[in-house]
Amino acid sequence: MRLFYKVFAKITGGLAARLGKAVFKSMWSRIDQDEPPKATHLDASLSKVVVGATLEAATMAATSAVVERATASTFSYLFGVTPERNPKKPSESD
Repeated sequence: MRLFYKVFAKITGGLAARLGKAVFKSMWSRIDQDEPPKATHLDASLSKVVVGATLEAATMAATSAVVERATASTFSYLFGVTPERNPKKPSESD
């Protein structure tokens, strides 16, 4: 069952990467009409490069977390198996 989850997670991970790029491009288009500058573009300001890289990293991480969580939840719902090896039980103090 874990092997099946890994395949399932790889497929949704690829979709998450594409979705994250699309979300980043959409957000960047609201900031600037030009493409986001790469770090090697010396004609772009450092602040613009840093803002672009930070926004891209945050967008990709958040999109990945959302998709990974949805994948685990869906897999658990469909097959009744948690993808974690040792699922933690919520403590009574939480």
